[in-house]
Amino acid sequence: MHSERIAIRTTEKLSTVAITDKVRAVVSRSKVRAGICVVAVLHTTAGVFVNENADPDVQKDVLTALERAVPRDAKYTHAEGNGPAHIKAVLIGNSVTLPVRDGAIALGTWQGIYFAELDGPRERNATITVIGD
Repeated sequence: MHSERIAIRTTEKLSTVAITDKVRAVVSRSKVRAGICVVAVLHTTAGVFVNENADPDVQKDVLTALERAVPRDAKYTHAEGNGPAHIKAVLIGNSVTLPVRDGAIALGTWQGIYFAELDGPRERNATITVIGD
C-alpha cells in the first residue's frame, strides 16, 4: 500500500480543479502495477468526481446544475452559512475508486479526475491511496 496527501488551492467560492496529473504521479511513485487507487477528500464542503476532461464547458455545466439543484439563496438552518456547500458535497461524494492497470490509473479517453470546491477559496487536500500487487 502507498498513500500520499496532495494540496489543492482554490481561488473561487465554487469551482472544479483538475487533479488527474497529481493522481497519476502518486500512482507512478507507488510502483503498484495492478490494483486500485482511492482518491478521498476529507472535507465536508468539497468533493471529488470523474467526468469529461476535453471540454471545459462540462465543468461549468456541472457547477451550474449544482447551483440550480441547491441554490445559495434558499433557506438553510446551518449556522455557518455554508449549508448549500454541505449538501452539494453529499451529492458529489467524497471519494472515487479507480482501477490501476500496468502501473497507471485506468481512465476512459475523455475522463479526468476533478476536485470540487464548494465553499472556497481555501487550501484543501486529498488523500490518494494505492493498493495492489
